[in-house]
Amino acid sequence: MLNRRHLRIKVLQALYAYFQSDEENYVRTEKELLASVEKIHDLYIYLFLTFDEIRNIALHRIEENKKKLMPAEDDLNPNMKFVNNSLIEQIDNSTELRKISETRKVNWVGDLNKEMFRKMLLSIRESETFTIHMNNGIEGYEEDRQFLIEIFKAEIANSPLLFNFFEESSIFWMDDIDLTCSMVVKTLKSMEEGESLELLPLYKPEDDEKEFIIELLRKTIDMNSSNEVLIDELTENWELDRIAKMDVILMKMAVTELQVFPNIPTKVTLNEYIEISKFYSTPKSNGFINGILDKAIDRLTKEKKIVKVGRGLMS
Repeated sequence: MLNRRHLRIKVLQALYAYFQSDEENYVRTEKELLASVEKIHDLYIYLFLTFDEIRNIALHRIEENKKKLMPAEDDLNPNMKFVNNSLIEQIDNSTELRKISETRKVNWVGDLNKEMFRKMLLSIRESETFTIHMNNGIEGYEEDRQFLIEIFKAEIANSPLLFNFFEESSIFWMDDIDLTCSMVVKTLKSMEEGESLELLPLYKPEDDEKEFIIELLRKTIDMNSSNEVLIDELTENWELDRIAKMDVILMKMAVTELQVFPNIPTKVTLNEYIEISKFYSTPKSNGFINGILDKAIDRLTKEKKIVKVGRGLMS
């Protein structure tokens, strides 16, 4: 499930493209924003499908080894612990996962992808985690779960091969991969023996996350002129065109959020945009943005333009 910080980042990316474009198309920007968020779910599905792909490569390898002219004992009676992993069986048998992957056209079809997973399997087989798991003599669902989580974190989530695939598929996915990997781990931890796989929804159930990003995008665009005037006055001797565009957009978003969302505490808004600036702007931006937003909060509060509903939301 998406968190608010990641949603703010998606709006930031959409607004940056909007303000950089020669043709400021409001409707298209909103459509592209929602599409970029939906693509996060595709990434989540792609990652979940890796387990069965790697197992299928392992099964094929086992069958090929049995066909050797002079097969060894290990070829004829291989260790099946990995290919019989209980959680991978659940993933493979999931009608929900199959339906979603077919609907969204998310799959690993193709010889190039098969070769990628063959190389990933070789890396997994050489890992200490794999060796210990295959030879520790421990059986059971929890052992299978722990192994799958560890191998996912060490070998799948950090695979340079997968990184290259995702980077070539979407320019935004490299920003999303940490979030989606955490979603995969959370799903694995929640799986129950004998139960069907339950995938995480993109948005939190019965929440207003989708409405939040649409409103934040629309209002930041609608309030652009007044926000520019405010920021220009607060930055004193700095002209707006001398300030990094990403910094300006971050401040516009923050000022908009402070005024438009009565249920989000002022301190939460301030902290969120300071944290985002650490990753998406210049090294010294967070201190600069912090100072300007502090001034903005003081002025907007005095002008009664920040109205919060609920105890403690102003702080």
